[in-house]
Amino acid sequence: MAQYTLQINGQKLQADVEPDTPLLWVLRDHLGLVGTKYGCGIAQCGACTVHLNDQATRSCVLPVSAVGTSKITTIEGLSKDGDHPVQQAWDEVDVPQCGYCQSGQIMTAAALLKRTPKPNEKEIENAMNGNLCRCGTYHRIHEAVKVAATKTN
Repeated sequence: MAQYTLQINGQKLQADVEPDTPLLWVLRDHLGLVGTKYGCGIAQCGACTVHLNDQATRSCVLPVSAVGTSKITTIEGLSKDGDHPVQQAWDEVDVPQCGYCQSGQIMTAAALLKRTPKPNEKEIENAMNGNLCRCGTYHRIHEAVKVAATKTN
């Protein structure tokens, strides 16, 4: 066991865990941040996506020992009141069905818009392609990213 001080959602939080513990489980099981979901455990579905220094990162395969001093943002830290442009667009377009993949989808979209504020269809497709939605709401997801892009600078 080792103690890690992590910068999460603007706060310094501590976790006493094994160095190879995936960040996902540190967030969920040790820190109570359960908005980030477990999907596949092999970084293929995107449900576990968080931001690591503003980059969309799959937390299910990232050992906590590799995080270092990186800034972590989870879905809980994306905005205080659910008013991030991507979250607003998700509501406007009525994206979710079951909702399970949505935190990962939103985090991936937010990272895209941070680096490419006005993405074209191909850029949206390329960024969102690695996130799976079992309900098949891909058309609405892409539409919500476009709507969110109109809400950002």
